[in-house]
Amino acid sequence: MKERVLKMLEAKANEKREKALTSLELLMNNSVGIGDHSTGDFYKNVEEAFQDLSEADDMLETLEKYDWNNMQDM
Repeated sequence: MKERVLKMLEAKANEKREKALTSLELLMNNSVGIGDHSTGDFYKNVEEAFQDLSEADDMLETLEKYDWNNMQDM
């Protein structure tokens, strides 16, 4: 059960990471697509995608950092 939960958490973090990277790539390389939005919206979207990327990386780092087999030692 523990392995399944850890695998699910890792998959969720990787999903969030890939979505954030995709968003950042679209925003940085295809800014034509934001023609209907203000500059403020653009910056807000970039900041949100960057925050999501940071959170996903933190999640993955946390999963690697701890010895989940010895949780009582935490």
